[in-house]
Amino acid sequence: MQTPRTEFAQALRAIATERGLDASVILETIKQAIIAAYKRDARERGEETEENEYDVELNPINGEAKIFSWPLEKLEEKKDVTPPGFGRIAAQTAKQVIHQKIREAEKGAIMEEFSARIGNLISGTILRFDGADVRVDIGRTEALMLSEERIPSEHLNSNQRLTFLLKEIRETPRGRIIILSRSDPEFVRKLFAREVPEVASGAVEIKVIAREPGVRTKISVFSNQSGVDPVGSCVGQKGVRVQAVTNELGGERVDIIPWNDDVGEFLKAALAPAEGLSVSLEIDEDAGVKVAKVAAPEDQLSLAIGKDGQNVRLAAKLTGFRIEIEGLPSEKVEKKEGVSEDKSGKSLSDSPAKAQKSKKKKSTAKKESGKSLKKKSKKKVSEKSPKAGEA
Repeated sequence: MQTPRTEFAQALRAIATERGLDASVILETIKQAIIAAYKRDARERGEETEENEYDVELNPINGEAKIFSWPLEKLEEKKDVTPPGFGRIAAQTAKQVIHQKIREAEKGAIMEEFSARIGNLISGTILRFDGADVRVDIGRTEALMLSEERIPSEHLNSNQRLTFLLKEIRETPRGRIIILSRSDPEFVRKLFAREVPEVASGAVEIKVIAREPGVRTKISVFSNQSGVDPVGSCVGQKGVRVQAVTNELGGERVDIIPWNDDVGEFLKAALAPAEGLSVSLEIDEDAGVKVAKVAAPEDQLSLAIGKDGQNVRLAAKLTGFRIEIEGLPSEKVEKKEGVSEDKSGKSLSDSPAKAQKSKKKKSTAKKESGKSLKKKSKKKVSEKSPKAGEA
């Protein structure tokens, strides 16, 4: 049997389609609004409503409503209390409540949709600024990026379109709100998953991320599949993949480090670009802290520490060790560079350039000495020649 095309039924279908809600949800909302309107009218007439329970029978075809009331826990005394002409009165009185309830139901459906996308990337347009917080349009609703979730050095403009991490849906006194982030380390992981197919498929795993938003990030990568280079996969041909991530982060530098089960070797890699480091690991049982003592050559010390201690700080986050760095004495560095002593105590250089220079000096000295000897011999001959003529 075909449903009659009444005005009420058409309006119900239109609202359900527009708001993306089920018709039963809208009907239930209307019932609650009618009960609220009846109670308000009853209180104005001086009737008691708190001691009774109420229910509404709503015809989904023509919208006709009947209100029933009964004392608490006495359903057998249920009776029809619908006032005369209540349909028109209820429609006017309950209009605002119905709109509010439908908005709440719509927002609930939207939140359910976005709750399934928590932890994923989402695109949005910046609408306005609430102090340091940012309101973002993400399609069907608005979201909020708090000041602590922003990249500190990033300059944002209205109507600017960006990518965000949908971090969480938070309960507040004003209802549930969607929280976005661009400073969370997980944001970097999701960007690599988007740009690097090997990360998305699981062939390359990002083990740990240490990040100072807007400045620098270190990630350690690992692959258990033979023939897959985890670092090369993340960097991409001519650095195109890591450059795409860097551009999305506003120029933030990203260091990609191969994961190593050997903690000492992993620490050395984490302190890159410094080279020639030696590491000793200790455990401070009193403080319950793992300590790594690193010795670095004098010319590598500043690289290992980084600007304002940034490199060593990120390496400590990446490895979970407290890192103490000290410079090697210059004598030890010289010995490492290849300076040694012979039996007579003279220093010998292993550098071929130095040896070649010394050979050149010796050869020039021999030539000069040879020239001086020839000059002396000529003088002697000239002095003796006249005597020989006289004889």
